[in-house]
Amino acid sequence: MSIHSSDIQLKVRDKTVNAYLASGVNGSPGILLLHAWWGLKPFFKEVCDQLAEQGFSVLAPDLYQGRIAATIEEAEKIMGQRDSELMGDIVKAAKDHLISLRKGKPIGVLGFSMGAAWSLVVAAKEPDVSAVVLFYGGGDVDFNSVKAKVLGHFAEMDEWEPLEGIRAMETGMKAAGVEVTLNTYPKAGHWFVERDRPEYDSSAALLAWSRTFEFLRKNL
Repeated sequence: MSIHSSDIQLKVRDKTVNAYLASGVNGSPGILLLHAWWGLKPFFKEVCDQLAEQGFSVLAPDLYQGRIAATIEEAEKIMGQRDSELMGDIVKAAKDHLISLRKGKPIGVLGFSMGAAWSLVVAAKEPDVSAVVLFYGGGDVDFNSVKAKVLGHFAEMDEWEPLEGIRAMETGMKAAGVEVTLNTYPKAGHWFVERDRPEYDSSAALLAWSRTFEFLRKNL
């Protein structure tokens, strides 16, 4: 499938914020993609293209406004300097823009690590989200407000997102009536689907993506 991709600008407060938009056919279901703490690095744009090839329109806002971390130390530094309120406004503006392109139809939200936590915030606050995919990240929101179906991919050997916390999140979601499926990948570590990271696990990534594509097609 031929796809169209471009860098676009969003107006957020008095700022202009960059975002990456990749789309397949006209009228394709919309997905908001929220990057990990590295910033909007090339890998996440590649994922947008990959999803567009599967028949989706994907918008990835740059939550760091151009900053990209190459190492864990750099990422920790950027995280320490982040403006969470502005990041929330960027996520909201991107979601609203995607909804406008989709003529009001429900969208999916897909997030990685830090972006997964933001994905749950969107799902809890916005009624027009019908599917959420979490990659090795979670969060504590009012799960009673989440009406979307949730699919999660988590690493067995994850020092950043221990499985005990993920199981507690799953219990909270189920208690609130959220339809949730959380998959665990043996021997995998955090960032296991990111091809530019040493933690990349090709077989686990392949399985996670095939489950993701099936889930999104079914629920969008």
